[in-house]
Amino acid sequence: MDIRRPGGPKELPEDDEIEGALYRLFFHPLHKYPGPVLAAVTDWYEVFYNFVLGGEFVAEIERLHKRYGPVVRTGPNTLHFNDRRAFHDIYSNGTTLVKEARFYRAILVHAPESSVAFTDLQQSKNRRSLLAPSFSRQAVMKLEYTIQEKVDQLVALLEKCYRSPESSVMPSIAYRCLTTDVITEYCFANSANTLSDPKFAHPIALETQNLVKRAWIQAYFPFVVHLVARIPQEFILWLFPRFRTFVDVKVRFEQQIDNFIKNPEDLITAEHETIYHHLLLPKDPELRPSRTSLIHEAFVLIGAGSDTVGHACTVGTYFALQGHSIHSRLIEELKEAWPDKDKPLSFTALEKLPYLTAFIKEALRMSIGIMHPLPRVVGEETPEISGQNIPPGTIVGMSQYFMHMNHEIFSDPYTFNPDRWLVENTTEMMLDLVPFSKGPRQCLGLNLAWSELYLILGNIFRKLDLSLVGENVYVCAPILKNAVNFADGTS
Repeated sequence: MDIRRPGGPKELPEDDEIEGALYRLFFHPLHKYPGPVLAAVTDWYEVFYNFVLGGEFVAEIERLHKRYGPVVRTGPNTLHFNDRRAFHDIYSNGTTLVKEARFYRAILVHAPESSVAFTDLQQSKNRRSLLAPSFSRQAVMKLEYTIQEKVDQLVALLEKCYRSPESSVMPSIAYRCLTTDVITEYCFANSANTLSDPKFAHPIALETQNLVKRAWIQAYFPFVVHLVARIPQEFILWLFPRFRTFVDVKVRFEQQIDNFIKNPEDLITAEHETIYHHLLLPKDPELRPSRTSLIHEAFVLIGAGSDTVGHACTVGTYFALQGHSIHSRLIEELKEAWPDKDKPLSFTALEKLPYLTAFIKEALRMSIGIMHPLPRVVGEETPEISGQNIPPGTIVGMSQYFMHMNHEIFSDPYTFNPDRWLVENTTEMMLDLVPFSKGPRQCLGLNLAWSELYLILGNIFRKLDLSLVGENVYVCAPILKNAVNFADGTS
């Protein structure tokens, strides 16, 4: 790994590693900031905790902040903050801090021409202007029926196959299948139909999960992905049969995109509006993405759209079933607002329910969609970050974890407590609830995510009787280790 990050304040004066280490320790613009010696010398400090120890870097950062204070040097040219002001300064001020190119090129090595991978501000703005109409609140409400249909499909499947006390299912897998089908149907009018497998073992849903697991390989060793791309596909599939799913998904969306490119009139006859209505027919023809970029965009949307919402639903379900009062209050509120559970209740009606809303906010706070800090590069015109002038070229970041677990804003932060959101004034908490980040690069799909959360959790707790089974729960892990009994509701 090249330890000299491009865009840093100053390159190494010589190639000699000893002199380079001495430079970083005593002469680098960040040498006055506290942190471990190894972190100041090499980026391998981060690699060790994330790759070798399996994603423990944020836990190490938390320990470092307790020892060194609110600003810690976590890499030769990297600072991490634990200050709520810093988070807003870094991520809300998107015009003077840009995405750190190497990090995003690495984690999105499979989709470098997607909007999330763009580091150029104008390029990102142009692409987001094409995607935004598909994810506006109005667009989400217009296509709410597509979400409801998939939720109904999951409920029906659970009622049919998991209604006895002896049957159970991993909610993390069930929810991932659901959200995968929602995002593929919503964005492309081409559902992956992962819910067609009653055992929730559809390869597309499982492979999406595996992509997340391979993130550290992509982040630190992107050359491996490039190397694999040069090997004949037949050999790769023979050597790694599980890649077949990835290839099949790629072919599927290539075919759909090629069809729309060759036959744009088919967009008019599509079952409902898709992202391609805006991407392929922009007002400014120069903004039309290439075929490759369209494919990359599809992959990113599937991955992002199936992960955060599914994880939040899993975490919320676990805590609701673990706490009797939470479960009973949810059911009581839903029954009162929704007396006939056989008739659908709209997203706008569900979002008016105070306890359900509080429950969803707490699930989002505890689930923490993106744990790793998202790196930004300080520019020449970047204002102060948390009251400090940071040298231009410095890589800065702050994990959402430190916002959601800030005891000054969220009292007893490690306790799942929906009641915290039922107080008269929640302004401070809402400012620091950042599951979709903040600023001009925040998640485009947040309106869709909120709609999914209300419709999924509202329907699940209104229509099904659930109980928690199993042990060994890891609350902050990507997948909870518990299974859930689902039985059909009787009231």
